[in-house]
Amino acid sequence: MTSVADLMDYDEVVARFDPMLGLEVHVELHTKTKMFCGCANEFGGEPNTHVCPVCLAAPGALPVVNGVAVESAIRIGLALNCEIAEWCRFARKNYFYPDMPKNFQTSQYDEPIAFNGYLDVTLDDGEIFRVEIERAHMEEDTGKSLHVGGATGRIHGADHSLLDYNRAGVPLIEIVTKMIPGTAERAPEVARAYVSALRDLLKALDVSDVRMDQGSLRCDANVSLSPKDSGVLGTRTETKNVNSLRSVERAVRFEMTRQAAILAEGGEIVQETRHFEEASGTTRAGRRKETAEDYRYFPEPDLVPIAPSREWVEELRLTLPEMPAERRKRIKAEWSLTDAELRDLVNADAIDLVAATVEAGATSVEARSWWVSYLMQQANTRGVELGALPITPAQVAKVVALVNEGALTNKLAREVVIGVLDGEGEPEQVVEARGLKVVSDDGALEKAVDEALAAQPDVADKIRDGKVAAAGAIVGAVMKATKGQADAKRVRELVIARCS
Repeated sequence: MTSVADLMDYDEVVARFDPMLGLEVHVELHTKTKMFCGCANEFGGEPNTHVCPVCLAAPGALPVVNGVAVESAIRIGLALNCEIAEWCRFARKNYFYPDMPKNFQTSQYDEPIAFNGYLDVTLDDGEIFRVEIERAHMEEDTGKSLHVGGATGRIHGADHSLLDYNRAGVPLIEIVTKMIPGTAERAPEVARAYVSALRDLLKALDVSDVRMDQGSLRCDANVSLSPKDSGVLGTRTETKNVNSLRSVERAVRFEMTRQAAILAEGGEIVQETRHFEEASGTTRAGRRKETAEDYRYFPEPDLVPIAPSREWVEELRLTLPEMPAERRKRIKAEWSLTDAELRDLVNADAIDLVAATVEAGATSVEARSWWVSYLMQQANTRGVELGALPITPAQVAKVVALVNEGALTNKLAREVVIGVLDGEGEPEQVVEARGLKVVSDDGALEKAVDEALAAQPDVADKIRDGKVAAAGAIVGAVMKATKGQADAKRVRELVIARCS
C-alpha cells in the first residue's frame, strides 16, 4: 500500500510531468436477456438462478446473438459520432478467471462494431474538451466471486470463495477512448467529466440503467506520465472497475502523484492493473498487465459475422433522442437559468426530475426549489441518490399545486413531502391523515387572533398606534397556536382589521 509520504505534491506533478489518459468504460445493457442466451438479464436474484447450459459453457451448447444488444451497440456508436462497421465479428479472448465458465470471453478484437468517434465534455468552468473515441465493441460480462472468511472481502486471507454466474453473459459494450493528451493539471477533472457525460448520454439513449453503484457502468482509468514537454510516452497503469464519478477523479489524481514520486526517485513504473480503495482514496497493485498477444484472440467459430445494412443504421439514427448537451442548452434558455443554476442541476443529477415535475404542472422555479434544496437535503440525510427517493415528480407537482391553492403553507408542504417519503401515500392522503390542511375559516382564525391579542396587550397597543410591523408577533402566536396551519396572509389582515 502506498502511503501519503510516498506521493508527490500535485502542483509539483503538473509542473514536472505531462499526464496521458485513456479511459475504458464498460456498460451493461438492460436487455431482457443475456448476450448469447435466453437467461434473464436482471440484477440480483438468488445466486446461480439466471443460468443455462450456454452461459455455464456446457459442452455442445451454442450461443445466439442478442439482436437488441446489437441495436443498442449501433445506437451508442451513432450517439458517439462513430463510424458503424459494415461487417464485423466476434472473437474469443482467452484468459482464465474462476468466474468465467468458458475460460474465454466472447468479445470483439480488431473488428469492433463502432469506431473513430468523439464526445465533447464540459468542464466545471464551461470549457469544452473533446475526447476522441477509439472504439465501442460488444462483449459479455463475467460472473462474480465472493471471498468468504477474510476481514477485507478479498481473496487474500479468505477461507474459501463462492461463485455466482448470474452475471455471466450479460451484454456489455466497452467504450475505449484514444489517448487523451493535453489535459495537464485538469486530467482528473477531464476523466470525471467524460464519464459523467457518457453516463448522461447512455441514460438518454435508454440502453442501460448506468448504476455505477451496482456495476452496470464501470470505468478503467489508464494513466501514464512523461517528463514535461518530452513527447515521450510513459508506462501506464490501469486502475480497474472504478464505480463512482468522484472515485474516477480521485483515482486519476492519486496515480499521477504516486507515479511522479517513483519517477522522481529514478524508479520505473510497472505496467499493471491496480485497484482503487474507496476508503483511503489510494490504489493498490493487482496483476501485471497483459498485451493483446497474451489473450490469443481468434475469430469466434460459433457465431456468424454481423453486417448491419446502411438502411438499418440510418433507421436507428432516426431513433436517437435529443443529446444531453443540446437538451441542457435548450433547457437553460427555456427556464432562463444562469450557468451556475444549470451547473447545480447537472451536479445534482436533477434535470430529468425537474423537467418531469414541470411537465406535471409546476413551474421550473418551483420544481428546482424543491429538488435541488429540500429534496436534496432529504437524499443526503437518507443516504440515497436524489433519483432514488421514494417520491415522484408528479407527487412533487401536486404538493406545489396544494401550496398555490392555499391548501398548504410551505412549512406544511415539507411535512407532506416527509409523509410521502415515509410511505404514507399520495400527498392528499398525507394531508388528510396528518391533519395538515391550512385553516382558512375566518371564524376560527378570528378567535385565534383575539386570543393572541388578549395575551399580548402591549403589542396590540403598538399596532393600534400605527406600528404595523408589530403585527408579526401576533401572526407568529396564531401560527404557533394553529400548529402552522393558519393562512399567515389572512391572519395578518385580520390582526390589522382588529386593531384599526
